[in-house]
Amino acid sequence: MIRRYLPIILILFLAAVLRFVQLGKNPPGLYWDEVSLGYNAYSILTTGRDEHGEWLPLTRFKAFGDYKPPGYIYATVPSIALFGLNEFAVRFPSALAGVAMVWLTYLLVKELFPVHLGGVQGHPRGVQAATLAALLLAISPWHVQLSRVAFEAMLAAALNLAGIYFFVKTIRKSGWYLIPAAIFFVLTLYTFNSNRLLTPLVLMALTLIYGRDLWCKKSAVIVAAIIGLVLSLPLIPYWRSPESKVRWHEVNIFSNLDVIKDSNRRIAADGGGRIAKLMHHRYLGHAANFLHHYFDHFKGQYLWVTGDGNPRFSTQSTGQLYLIEALPLLAGFYFLLTHKSKTGVLLLAWWFLGPIPAATARETPHALRTVSMLPVPQIIMALGLVRFKKLYVYLITGFLMFELIRFQYNYYRNYPQEFAGEWLTQYPPLVRYLKSVENDYDQIFVTSDFGRPYIYFLFYNQIDPAQFQLEGRTTRTGDVFGFFDVHSVGKYKFDAPDLTHPQSKTVYVVRDGNQFKIIDNL
Repeated sequence: MIRRYLPIILILFLAAVLRFVQLGKNPPGLYWDEVSLGYNAYSILTTGRDEHGEWLPLTRFKAFGDYKPPGYIYATVPSIALFGLNEFAVRFPSALAGVAMVWLTYLLVKELFPVHLGGVQGHPRGVQAATLAALLLAISPWHVQLSRVAFEAMLAAALNLAGIYFFVKTIRKSGWYLIPAAIFFVLTLYTFNSNRLLTPLVLMALTLIYGRDLWCKKSAVIVAAIIGLVLSLPLIPYWRSPESKVRWHEVNIFSNLDVIKDSNRRIAADGGGRIAKLMHHRYLGHAANFLHHYFDHFKGQYLWVTGDGNPRFSTQSTGQLYLIEALPLLAGFYFLLTHKSKTGVLLLAWWFLGPIPAATARETPHALRTVSMLPVPQIIMALGLVRFKKLYVYLITGFLMFELIRFQYNYYRNYPQEFAGEWLTQYPPLVRYLKSVENDYDQIFVTSDFGRPYIYFLFYNQIDPAQFQLEGRTTRTGDVFGFFDVHSVGKYKFDAPDLTHPQSKTVYVVRDGNQFKIIDNL
């Protein structure tokens, strides 16, 4: 029994090592969204309210005025209760979700291919593909990078994978597995904004692919649908509110006025008639823009060379996939296309639906908004690998190990120094220093040039949320997107200081390049 499960046990151990070792230290600092998630979870733990004083928010947390989904914040409450308010605790749910996805990948592939791949005599058993898929996800640079940061998307990806796994078990076994599938799918809606578009698309695809199978299990389908609808009801009034559109207005491509201006210019240049309006309609421009952003996610530079251009999502020295993985990926696609089955359609639909939410946003390609595509590439690669001769498998494994070592070397050796600024490593030492001298001053001015300074002072000083909520020492002003600015917390002022008339017993913290500069005026 132990020998049978030893490979997956070792893979899960490897996955945990890659995700939990130095989790609180690398990446080298907490980005402000991580700090916000952590402090709001701490506030819920200690007061039952968020930082704004709202009692157990169900559909969103105000946070910075970006109205974060509640899933990750509530998932962080137990880890903060266990480990305290620190970097490790905030990132723990994401890392745990990453390891869980490795386990779920193993289970899903075993369910998809229970005996022989493609039903062809002589093909390796599905458990071999399951083991390989789990291993490939465990060492994936895409997955490891995002698992080590408090990203809501990682938790949503794990929930999405769990939903698909239980849906497939519904088809293969009991219809009542559809109930946990429905619960997991609904939870994705409470966890990450992109999944609010992706989850309905995935459910539509699953229904189209397995509609006949579901028809035979009508009772379970009806019960699961009712449970899913009831759990989703609180989101409906929120989705109809202006709050739900704040983040959408900030990132979506369809509010790009340049497309409208270009459409109007072309229509005018073409005479302004009906044909001109049809040929140069703004919707065509938006469609072209969407397709451009969609296909960004399949570019070779992104997939195989440097990865996502945002250093928080990639080390910039490794692609989203290892270069050597191109060979088994192509072989896996060939297998799916030549052995037609519902499983193949599911994997291809999942692959091509994944980038749709990200394609509606301005920044593409985007590794974070497409992370719910995983583990499809790894499953397809595993299907390709099991068809290779042992010699080729050993060669590819050797190259993979080299690429993993290279990725880990860069991640721990170069990445923390090269991209420290992306993780705002300036804040913790500043907060500690000012805390040690704050009694010597009447006022402390801190520049907001690096963004959201107040939340770092609340987090690292572990300010009692009840005190922060009740003392009324904060003022909030909405900007053009409706975001909140906290201008002061006690003697700390988070505005641009007036250095032309410095006040006595005041310390000024200003920007000096990529660092803080302290001007002491006792």
